[in-house]
Amino acid sequence: MNTMNLPKRSTDKPKNKSIWKDKGPCDNKLNQQFNPPTPNSVWASDFTYIKVNGSFHYLCVVIDLFSRKVIGWSVHNRHNVDLTKSTFKKAFFDRGEPEFVLFHSDQGSEYTGFKFRQIIEESHAVQSFSKKGYSYDNACCESFFRHMKRECLNRKVFHNQDELRLCCFEYINRYNSKRPHSSIGNYTPDEIEAFYLERQA
Repeated sequence: MNTMNLPKRSTDKPKNKSIWKDKGPCDNKLNQQFNPPTPNSVWASDFTYIKVNGSFHYLCVVIDLFSRKVIGWSVHNRHNVDLTKSTFKKAFFDRGEPEFVLFHSDQGSEYTGFKFRQIIEESHAVQSFSKKGYSYDNACCESFFRHMKRECLNRKVFHNQDELRLCCFEYINRYNSKRPHSSIGNYTPDEIEAFYLERQA
């Protein structure tokens, strides 16, 4: 990496304090059933941290598990309920406001807080949660971020949020439309959804 003048892989992690209050029930309704038979029936969400000019920014995504397509994403310099709310809203409206979506995430306060649960209830969605500290329960999001960091983020240096947002936009578009996935038969997410629409027609 030194010989090729490549940037060092970032191993820094933000130092955050967990805030645990009475969050209500956090049941795992998904139970690692990652292959639903129809689109807009099960969504999964998570966020990751990215260094931008010496400080951490956060990318939140929502993935439709039927096709593994990223259907909503947001970048912000803080990880809080506003980040998860805006990402969910983007996915919800872009997908035509579907009803009775099972929405899976971890038990972070960004997903368990009253404001976020209120949005979920208003959207007629049902929440599902990973077991605390058990990343396998949200393996699809973990896999997405692992690929994105290895293929894109870890090889770049970002000077401002606009550069990061453009990088995320380009990668996610390519991920959805051009990158085949072994978990869905080596097709792209867009192809899987197109096949489904053809069958319905």
